[in-house]
Parts: sequence; structure tokens; C-alpha cells
Amino acid sequence: MEEKNKPAEKVEIKKERNQGQRRGKRKEITREEIVEAWDPKTKLGKDVKTGKIKDLDLILDGKMKILEPEIVDSLIHLKSDLLSIGQSKGKFGGGKRRAWRQTQRKTKEGNVPTFSTLAVVGDENGHVGIGSGKSMETLPARDKAIRKAKLNVIKVVRGDGSFDSVGGGNASIPFKVEGKSGSVKIILYPAAPGTGLVIANELKKILKLAGIFDIYSKTFGKKRTTFNLIKACVQALEKTNLGGEKWFALLE
Repeated sequence: MEEKNKPAEKVEIKKERNQGQRRGKRKEITREEIVEAWDPKTKLGKDVKTGKIKDLDLILDGKMKILEPEIVDSLIHLKSDLLSIGQSKGKFGGGKRRAWRQTQRKTKEGNVPTFSTLAVVGDENGHVGIGSGKSMETLPARDKAIRKAKLNVIKVVRGDGSFDSVGGGNASIPFKVEGKSGSVKIILYPAAPGTGLVIANELKKILKLAGIFDIYSKTFGKKRTTFNLIKACVQALEKTNLGGEKWFALLE
């Protein structure tokens, strides 16, 4: 009798699994749960976990290496987005831009596809970071990219250096900055409140997550190479950071 019941039990288990899959997507872990379950391995991580360091700017101004993404998660509230670096298939090469760039490797077993993506994270308050991820599937590639973006977070000094403005503010940059990657060169200019983001669509995502909403720009070189365009923009934003004052004051 026990042997006859075994197949019925297996069928019931399969039904339960199928019902669980139909109910919807799996639950995503919240930021609070990640920080609570975090077991820091580095000295910097332990200082953040115990509350010894409570300001991310002290870490960035001190040029300390961030090796755990939970450090950034515990200090600031981040938002993330994927940048369109790939292209879907279309007639006569006219496919739409998409977040995943797909490549294939030829092997004896056949074609092995690989997906790569570029993620940007920021708190809309002067902190932003980018990171790339590559995997055999799309979701692991996205997770890798977001993790690397958290490790590469930089501080962006905001201001209002436009001669058109009289009220001041922090929705623009304080002065003109330049960035270069490969053949792509970009110049960012401060703009008055209400100007908006006069820049490429993919770079708008980076600037919004950095907390910049008014800017003028000028680009040179092969701008269709999205990787280099994004790197040049981040390099330019990094030059706004004069940094170091808070860290040296803390050491004294």
C-alpha cells in the first residue's frame, strides 16, 4: 500500500509547485532585510554596521575602497535603472534599443549566447554609480551590474553656476567639466533652473539619479558607442568633486 501511495504524493507535490509558479513572481528581498542579514567581512563594513561611520561622503572623500555593496545600501537609499546598450533584431537592421546586449560564442555543441548590461544607481542627492554585468542569462547579468554599480558609487558636487539665475540652487553643476573615453568627448555646462536636461537620452537617466535636472552639453566623436559616452559622462561628473575637507577634519 505504501508503494502505491508514493506516485500520488509526487503528483501532489508537482501540483503545488505549478500552483506556486502560477501565483506570480518570487518576492524580492527588501533593502532592510539585506542590511539585517549582512555579515560584514571588511573593517570598513564592520564600522558601518556598528554605526561608527554614518556618512557615505566621509568614505568617498577619504578615498576608501568599498568592497561590499551593503555598505552603500545601509548608508543611502538607492534607485536603479538599466541603460540601453543593446539592440533587438529588426528588419534591415532597424531594431529598437534595449537593455541587453547579446553575443554568441561558437562551440562544438552549438551557439552559446551571453547577455551583458549596464546599470546605474543613485540616490538623487549627489551620489551615482555605474557597473556592467555579463552572464548566460539576463537576470544574473542585471544583478551583477547593480552590485558593481554600488561598489563604483561616486560623489557629485551640485550647484548653480549659471549667470542667468539669481536664486541659486543645487539642480545643476557648479562649473564646466569635461570627460573623455575612447573617441568620445563630452562637455557639461551649468544651466539655469527650468532649462531641463539638454543631453542624450541615456545620459538623462544618470543625471536624474545624481540629482541634476538642469544642464547643457556638447559631445564629440563616435557618440553611437554608448559605453564610451556613458563613461565620459561619469568621468566629467567625478571632476565636480573637490572633496577631502570632511575626512581631514575628522582625522584631526
